[in-house]
Amino acid sequence: MKKQYRVKKSEEIEKIIKEKNYKSNPYITLYKKENTETGHFRYAISVGKKIGNAVERNRIKRLITAVIDNLNIDLDSSTDVFIIARVAIKDLSYLELRKQLEYLFRKQKLIKGEKNG
Repeated sequence: MKKQYRVKKSEEIEKIIKEKNYKSNPYITLYKKENTETGHFRYAISVGKKIGNAVERNRIKRLITAVIDNLNIDLDSSTDVFIIARVAIKDLSYLELRKQLEYLFRKQKLIKGEKNG
């Protein structure tokens, strides 16, 4: 995914969290906020130190980014997403992680071709 699809500033991440529009499962918490300024989908990923050392945290970030790249997300939607990885995510394979993320994206109505209802 292009760098323009990342939320970089902590103030923007705080705004996403303050919206309190989130879905969660034992592995991931996904916050969503409508953002009409950018005109495209953006995301941020947070992986806490409880998950492991820097190598393990970076591996999880790369896995999440790869899953997002391969999901059929509506990139034209003006939505900002903040993904928080939980400790149990360490045990997931790529396919399991994809299934969990896809479930949350569907719950937040961010997958292309889905009816919003």
